[in-house]
Amino acid sequence: SRFETCWPALIKDSHGVIIIFNPELPSHLKEIEMWYSCFVQQQPLLDSQCLLVAHHKPGSAGDTENLSLAYPLNKLKLIHSNLEEDPEDVRMEFMKYFRSIITLINESREREEMSIIS
Repeated sequence: SRFETCWPALIKDSHGVIIIFNPELPSHLKEIEMWYSCFVQQQPLLDSQCLLVAHHKPGSAGDTENLSLAYPLNKLKLIHSNLEEDPEDVRMEFMKYFRSIITLINESREREEMSIIS
């Protein structure tokens, strides 16, 4: 992609990655493997720092719950977003995700401070 030269700047010092995709497009299912590889595995970030969001467009008929992703994507937290039906669910999942990232950041900061002291 023409933005690949910008990726190192985007990746630098990032604490989390949210990958949003359309589960009805087979090309997206291939692409998210590349995004995961570039933005999570090569960083390296923990899988818990990555959130997958399968976004269903209004009126899209799709079997939302039976989306089975191949390894290693199947290890990641996956949420389905359909803003017409349950925006509140999505909001709650995002809040949980952000809290977990903040906890990780605080823990690593504390470890750094302890290593400086000792």
